Order: sequence, then structure tokens, then C-alpha cells
Amino acid sequence: MTEIYEHQKGAVVIGARRAVGGLVAGMTAVLVLTACGSNSADTPASAGEGSPAASEHAGHSPAAIPAAAPLKAGERFETLTMSQPYTPAAPNGGTDEYRCFLVDPKLTGPAYLTGSQFMPQNSDVVHHAMFYRIDPAGVAKARSADAASQGEGWTCFGDEAIGRDAGWVAHWTPGMGENVWAPGTGIEMPAGSLIVMQVHYNLLATGGKGAADQSAIQLRLADGTKKLKPLEIEVANAPIELPCAAGETGPLCDRKASIADVTQRFGEDVGAREDQLVEECTNGVPVPGNTQQCDQPVRKAGAIYALTGHMHMLGRSIKVELNPGTPAAKTLLDVPVYNFDDQAVLQLAKPVPVKTGDTLRVTCTHDAGLRKLVPQLRTLPPRYVVWGDGTSDEMCVGMVIMSPAG
Repeated sequence: MTEIYEHQKGAVVIGARRAVGGLVAGMTAVLVLTACGSNSADTPASAGEGSPAASEHAGHSPAAIPAAAPLKAGERFETLTMSQPYTPAAPNGGTDEYRCFLVDPKLTGPAYLTGSQFMPQNSDVVHHAMFYRIDPAGVAKARSADAASQGEGWTCFGDEAIGRDAGWVAHWTPGMGENVWAPGTGIEMPAGSLIVMQVHYNLLATGGKGAADQSAIQLRLADGTKKLKPLEIEVANAPIELPCAAGETGPLCDRKASIADVTQRFGEDVGAREDQLVEECTNGVPVPGNTQQCDQPVRKAGAIYALTGHMHMLGRSIKVELNPGTPAAKTLLDVPVYNFDDQAVLQLAKPVPVKTGDTLRVTCTHDAGLRKLVPQLRTLPPRYVVWGDGTSDEMCVGMVIMSPAG
């Protein structure tokens, strides 16, 4: 049975606990979205049409920032901008830098984050961005990390550079506009809390040269005296075991060499992630191939409201299923033609109830042959692709937005 969902262009999901390799792995506290446009109630939304090689994988395409939706009663806007321009410089011979910037919403009382809109100032180098709440108890540590690094912000690959207790409150990937959460929902923002803006810069489009950026985020805030309902995220990740394409050769076509390269570019935390996923998903045995999947149990009962998927530029398709292989099986998310520049949230037409112990399965298909078609990748040496933070690496992430029971 396939659940029908609506394609919410420009919507996005937020609010989790921590990131793995630049995207999420076990989270809490979140929300959702409304945006414009939907499909027929009888037909699942399509994320793209036509040839993925010719269009969906033509590379990161900058787009104009859409206007924000009108404020609702009790809301206000607060725009937070990097204090000065930053020119990224990819370390360790790579083409990617994850840079964290500390910004202050200047909250003198409790508030709720009811929406947000990231405004990438230089889309030639901004691959994606994520935002984390630093509670008052962690502010001194965050300010110390910021002060210890030269220039604006600090380098922050993986989890440790941000802190595993930081609350994920927003993210942006290509194709997303303003995030507006459902009425009556929001993310708690205590008085005195700060926000870490983690920007993934990729320099493939600029030939490896840095280009200045001064991005910003516009927060939609509501007074914290009126209690709002939090939603949560379940995240399903799968490994990436994508061999070199037929006819390709080179030292990085060896799996161990490729993982060592990821580790050199991004550190042990990111470099270890592929083997961790293989242990969790395929009993510790890598299974090379275009398509990978992983099952994980639902951690708490509730209802699923929306989903989104994330891959990089070799992604072909992504699917999230509930209780596959059983009479109650449902396909919650099906993106048969993945488009890197359209990673909007897909909202279910009706919430789907889940119980503790149900199974979520994420399945991703990647295609090493796309490396020759994507402008940013075609000049890079062939590699056995594994999980990694870089645009030339890959991810398989299914994010499920739900409301807990009770």
C-alpha cells in the first residue's frame, strides 16, 4: 500500500539533536512546514521528470530567494547574518569546508522558532547549511571554540566540533525556501540561547578557489509564554558502497583507500561512519552495488506527518518504507528521479500512525556513471564512493517527521 503525499515545494523539516557527517542521526524536538503547490490526492508526488542525467544532475543551480510568508499573530522576524564575509579554504587537499559561525538571536525571554529561511549569499560555494541551538549552559564553550579559531567562525567537520548536545533547529539544501511550521508547533528557544550556523562550502564550481560569502538566516519567532506542540524526527541512514564504474581505474577505486581519503579530508569521526553503517545495516559485511538499504526500529509511538530524503550528486532515487514485507507495509516516500536542486519536504496527505518497534527502511540508488555528466565531478579521479561530507562523496538519509503519542 502506498500512502499519498503532497509535494511541498520550498518546505523543510527541522529540529533534531545531532548530525552525522553533516546530516542527522538521532534527533529530537522539531517541526514542519507549509508551502505552496500540491499534487492530486490519488497520485504520489514526483520529484522530477525527464532525464536525470541531463537535468537533475546538471550540478548545483542557484535560485532566487522567495519572499517569506506573512507573519501570523504573535510572530516576529529576526535576521541573523554572519558578522563579516568569510572566504572558505578547503583543508587537507579537499574541495569542501564545513564552517561554523556563532550568531545571537538576543533572546531576553523564552521563545519558539516557528519557521526560518536561510539566505545563501554566494550560492556558487554554499552546498547546504544546518543550524543548531546552543542552550545557555553551553554558550561559554561555543564562544571559546569561536575565539580559538582564526578568522570568522571555526572548522567543524562531524559531530564533535559542534557538540553532541546541540539541538538541531533548521537546515537548508537546494530547492528549499522558507520553513514554516504547522500551526501550533515550534521549537523551544530558551532565553540567552545562541545559534550555530554550520555552512558546507564546496569549491568544485570555483575550481578549488575560495569565494567570499556572508550568508544569513531569517528566524520566525513566537513568544514562549503560549505553549506550542513539538514534533520530532526519526532518521534512517544507509551505507554507500558504490564501486567505480565499468572501465574506471585508479587508486581510489579501492574501498579501503577511499575510506582513508575521506578520513584524511574530514577526520576520524566522519571517516568511521561508513563502517558503522555497514555494521548496523548489513551485519558488518560491505555489499558493493548501486542500491543500498537499511532498516531501523521506530523508537516511540506517534504519527508521521512528512518526510524528506537527502543524497548528493550521484543520487538516482530514494525511498522510505514502513514495515516492508508485512501485510501492513506502506511506502511513505518515493522519489524515483532524485534532483539535488529540489530536496523539499514531502507532506503526507494524512498522518500515518506508528508504534514502538515498527520498522523504517530507507533505500537509495546511486550511479557512478553520473560522475562523467556532472560538471563539478567530471574532472575528479574515479573512486569507490562511501559515506562522506564532501559533495564528491555520498549520503543516503531519510528523515521522518512525526508527532509522539500523548
